[in-house]
Amino acid sequence: MPAALFLLMLLGALCSLGQAMSREERHRLRNQVVEMFDHAYQNYMDHAYPADELMPLTCRGRVRGLEPSRGDVDDALGKFSLTLIDTLDTLVLLNKTTEFEAAVRRVLSDVRLDNDIVVSVFETNIRVLGGLLGGHSMAVMLKDGGQHMQWYQDELLHMAKELGFRLLPAFNTSSGLPYPRVNLKFGVRGPESRTGTETDTCTACAGTMILEFAALSRFTGDPVFEIHARRALDFLWEKRQRNSNLVGTTINIHSGEWVRRDSGVGAGIDSYYEYLLKAYILLGDDLFLERFNIHYASIMKYISQPPLLLDVHIHKPLLPARTWMDSLLAFFPGLQVLKGDIRPAIETHEMLYQVTKKHNFLPEAFTTDFRVHWAQHPLRPEFAESTYFLYKATGDPYYLEAGRTILDNLNRFARVPCGFAAMKDVRTGSHEDRMDSFFLAEMFKYLFLLFADAVDLPFDVEDYVFTTEAHLLPLSLSMTPHASSVRSNRTSEELDDSNFDWTCPNTRLLFPDPAFPRNLRDPIRSAVDKSCPRPPPFREPGMGRPPLRAQDFMANNPEHLELLRRMGVSLIHLKDGRVQLVQHATQAVSAIAAEDGVRFMQEMMELSSQQQKEQLPPRAIQIVSHPFFGRVVLTAGPGQFGIDLSKSSTGVRGFVTVAEPYSGCTEITNAEYIRGHIALLQRGQCMFAEKARHIQKAGAIGGIVIDDNEGSSSDTAPLFQMAGDGRSTDDITMPLLFLFHKEGNILLEALKEYREVEVLLSDKARDRATIFKGKPLPGSLTGGSADVQEAETACLTEATTPTSFEPIGQSQMSTLELDELAPEQVTPSQEEVSPVEEDTSPAEEVRSPEEEASPAEDARPPEEEATGADLARPEEERDSEDREEPEGDTDSSSQSVDELLADWREDLEAFQQMEKDEL
Repeated sequence: MPAALFLLMLLGALCSLGQAMSREERHRLRNQVVEMFDHAYQNYMDHAYPADELMPLTCRGRVRGLEPSRGDVDDALGKFSLTLIDTLDTLVLLNKTTEFEAAVRRVLSDVRLDNDIVVSVFETNIRVLGGLLGGHSMAVMLKDGGQHMQWYQDELLHMAKELGFRLLPAFNTSSGLPYPRVNLKFGVRGPESRTGTETDTCTACAGTMILEFAALSRFTGDPVFEIHARRALDFLWEKRQRNSNLVGTTINIHSGEWVRRDSGVGAGIDSYYEYLLKAYILLGDDLFLERFNIHYASIMKYISQPPLLLDVHIHKPLLPARTWMDSLLAFFPGLQVLKGDIRPAIETHEMLYQVTKKHNFLPEAFTTDFRVHWAQHPLRPEFAESTYFLYKATGDPYYLEAGRTILDNLNRFARVPCGFAAMKDVRTGSHEDRMDSFFLAEMFKYLFLLFADAVDLPFDVEDYVFTTEAHLLPLSLSMTPHASSVRSNRTSEELDDSNFDWTCPNTRLLFPDPAFPRNLRDPIRSAVDKSCPRPPPFREPGMGRPPLRAQDFMANNPEHLELLRRMGVSLIHLKDGRVQLVQHATQAVSAIAAEDGVRFMQEMMELSSQQQKEQLPPRAIQIVSHPFFGRVVLTAGPGQFGIDLSKSSTGVRGFVTVAEPYSGCTEITNAEYIRGHIALLQRGQCMFAEKARHIQKAGAIGGIVIDDNEGSSSDTAPLFQMAGDGRSTDDITMPLLFLFHKEGNILLEALKEYREVEVLLSDKARDRATIFKGKPLPGSLTGGSADVQEAETACLTEATTPTSFEPIGQSQMSTLELDELAPEQVTPSQEEVSPVEEDTSPAEEVRSPEEEASPAEDARPPEEEATGADLARPEEERDSEDREEPEGDTDSSSQSVDELLADWREDLEAFQQMEKDEL
């Protein structure tokens, strides 16, 4: 490397961190990686081998069929000592040649590949076939060195070939795409195979075969494996969407029709793109590079919104498919380094790094405002992989610090006495009893390479390509005789020189300023932690004032939307009714417009931040009329105007009536029925404050706004608090609360069945003695024992602890989520709703003061606590397990409300189960 270039990179590193990491510190971290590997590997060998994986919490092996099924996750297990095979080349890289030799002997003596078991073709290929080939490559390298493995006679390669033939039946389809599963003993579609009925597979599952299968063909001289892998790739290429040049996530293996047409770079597609580029690197076939470049251009055009990578629809690539990202896309910055596109790699990696520091690990999925979407983290290595590649490309010690963060978090939060345990929930730090084989195969490889010097490595890693499982395949395979005998079909349109990029990036031009990488990272760091520096109060002379101020913005104003577009600010419509503002400085019409866009976003964030400081806790809507008598409590969002229910000892009590018009956006036409009642309104079409003024004018004593987004629930969506309309709301003197659709529907159904429904609007649920103070309690409430009454009081519905978005902003990319209710304004000070502050602690049960003061209640054992699902149903149903239902407390017509509550509970349970599902 030229001295000047090295100095330039060093200066950039010093500028980004203040000083470079010392050689002694790097070596300490390198040794720590080895110690951590030893801890994981030795516990697997001591407690799990020959099982496929270690269960680190119970210190035993996971044997398929003996443990409860985990669904598709278990398809990686084939009773072939998965973790040992997956770890073979890691042992060599970490200079554990003695352990490697012993491990190879164990594999040869103990592992069988003809088990009557159905396995994933994809997982078996990348983990087992890749592990055997990587082990073979290492064994040959050591044998050629003359000191180790002198007895080795390609035994691992023979096993790999056997496994390759056992996977080949999966490719017996008209399209050439493999079945997703195969029986190692009986293949597919036979009566004994128990598989072969599947019709769909993921794009990555079919397109991540070429490295291992081509290597197997080149090693053995049998082209059949490479032929089948190329055929599958050819078919996927032909089925790409020709206008967008994107591929979907799931495809029918027989017809080639796309089953899921969303496209991204994460789960379901990720390694398809990776293998196109790496197939060119390993095999030297220009066609793979050309196809990759065509795909990559579309990815950067439609999916990449630096630093975000958002899924789109392949037929409408300008339409976002979802507003969250999965952790598997963390590999993509590393792939961009191989491509030579460093700038977006730095940006996306920095976003991932800040999310990691915020949650200790990358959640399995997270939203565009960096909140947890799926809370699991199975110790995935993709972020460490990208960290290594960026350090290798830039030499910036900033990435050594990122690696240190990974190490520290693994030791602090995931390390257990018998290994390292996956995180069940990154928010609470709870563990899952699993340590996947990829943790040993990938994580420790990349971390060791990050901190090691060249002299610490037993071979030159530049002579190898990493598979998606980080197995090492030698680049010399491109020179084997079969390199030119197996070719993919070419078409004239593919031979376009514009789709080739033969040169490496010019570092001098890419980093003209030593602080350039830091300048890319700082705004993204600010985006995640909301520490964006305040803009200067005035623009430079002659540049005028910003064309649009945040407090003036109206989402339904076409002129405002055009001004946003010119500033590089776009709107993403979210399913929950909100709108997300995303700012890309590079998409602005000019540098001045880009600066205006940054300031607009920062103003919007300041307004939103000011509003969040005034956030109110959730409120309670308690149905007190027959047959509920206070047993059903609905969690409601508060308003930032009207009566503060927390300052009212009695709350507001009254019968509910549906307003006409239901939107409440014009003068109320049924004022005679609304007067003295609590009005029910539908969300949308106008501002909340406007609705409140209309029903107040009609004589209502309160109002309840019900969400128009079907299926929404406070159990699965952030709770809103309602803001004003940008002007004084002192004239609103009654309370207005917000219910999501499912909770609101319970109230509407109760009104439909019982005609007169009385509710209590308050800051928290009240016990019945307080509700009926001064009035005789209903007979059914006095007929039971005191213990029963106390138990009933304790069974009030739980108030769901809300979560919130966190508005962010930065100079390169800014996002902000707002509530979209056309034709309403949506600035933080004028938007309809803003979320209640996020609390990641378990939801607190709403309890009365009497309950809080009761020692007996506080002393009950945990197993007697009512769960959230229990608390969401009528108390008669809960108490029926302990006592007979008192006479007179039932009504034959109440069945449908009970069914509605039961449906609500089932949906909550389904949502909780979904969060446990694997990505």
